Amino acid sequence: MTPAVEPSPVRAGGRERRTSTPPGAVHRLGRSRIALWAAFAVVHGWLALLGVVLIPARGFWDVDLYRWWATLALDGGRWPVLDDPWVYPAGALGPVLAPALTGVRSTSGYATGWCVMVTVLDAVAVAVLLRASAARAGARPQPTATGTGGPDPRGVPVGAWWWLAFLPLLGPVAMGRLDAVVAPVTVVALAVAVRRPRVAAALLTVGAWIKVAPGALVVPLAAAARRPVRDVVVPAAVVCAAVVGLVAAGGGLARVTGFLTEQSERGLQLESVAATPWVVAGLVDDRVRIEFDTEIVTWEVAGPGTGVALAVLDVALPLALGALGALLVVARRRPQTDPVAMLLWGSLAASVLLIAANKVGSPQFVGWLAAPVAVALTVAPSRAWSRVGAAVLGTAALTQLVFPLGADGLPTGDPAVTAVLVVRNAALVALAVVAVRGVMRSVVRDVVPGAAAGTVGRGS
Repeated sequence: MTPAVEPSPVRAGGRERRTSTPPGAVHRLGRSRIALWAAFAVVHGWLALLGVVLIPARGFWDVDLYRWWATLALDGGRWPVLDDPWVYPAGALGPVLAPALTGVRSTSGYATGWCVMVTVLDAVAVAVLLRASAARAGARPQPTATGTGGPDPRGVPVGAWWWLAFLPLLGPVAMGRLDAVVAPVTVVALAVAVRRPRVAAALLTVGAWIKVAPGALVVPLAAAARRPVRDVVVPAAVVCAAVVGLVAAGGGLARVTGFLTEQSERGLQLESVAATPWVVAGLVDDRVRIEFDTEIVTWEVAGPGTGVALAVLDVALPLALGALGALLVVARRRPQTDPVAMLLWGSLAASVLLIAANKVGSPQFVGWLAAPVAVALTVAPSRAWSRVGAAVLGTAALTQLVFPLGADGLPTGDPAVTAVLVVRNAALVALAVVAVRGVMRSVVRDVVPGAAAGTVGRGS
């Protein structure tokens, strides 16, 4: 076993001062799988405790709504999508029904089953991150000051640890929403994309049929893939055909795309980025009103100009995603482009644009940012991704301060909670800029002659 590198003492004023710290307890703890899985258990136990016991009405309100839908289907024979229009895609029926299939239909029983389901999915995602981290560390050993051997910083599964920090910072919505189901699916998809693009495409499409957002990541995956039609378009089409076929067999074909228009008449949600000017103005301007929509159970802002803002956002979101797609196509056509970097930065850009240019600003949307960051810190760590990771952690913490911790203060014009929301939304805009710049910089400027950038799809 190679001994740890001793720090070199430097004399300062007659005293010895150590200038470096040898890899020790912290490094060993970071590499310990036992420590990581213990932290995993603590994090998920805490989130479950919040949602099931401590603040169920606020933290897991949506979960109880899922329970109602599941009970209505299994006991009443009225199935979302199949019998009635639904706000979610048809694939969401799977996770909504799963906790109820045990026969436990009580509020706490269903919520507990939901937590178990999310925990299992998260465990799979963490296992995949650990495997990817180990593969990277084994493929590229890190030399130490002694020249050989020694502790390998890449042996620390930074992405997995980062994700375990992100979840409690975001709070109970990191477990108590449908987004908590698609997050680990997206992590696995991005983690296997380089070697298994067809699997990644299928997983992202499954995620899109649960909560839409992962579908946007199919675009950067296709741009980065060596054979986009065979490796991305075809698997995605197969999944779509399977879902549509199942819905048609159940008699719900006429409603299979209803989720796209079900909330088209929504107002400007209080927490959304676009609502920020009116939320601030509402502190001093009585013309700005904060109203509660009982049908969709959310707070919205209304006032001079909000109608125009809604019309602009209806166009801005597809335009922003279209512009990102065009940028990815341009990057793809350049032989110097690093496709892995393009995939990860493109995925982050798509995710943050879906939040920043959206009239809906639900707190769980911030969870969409986790997958690209966790995977990037695992397979392509860099200073840029470390800074982004820190920024996303801060954004998650600010989001929890707004909801659920500041849920009562924001609608009533609490200046402190409003200030937190302003900073959080500014951070989202900044992340969008950084992510788009990351896509642009994925075109490698200084190419070593004869060297080939990686290819998403090689080895598949």
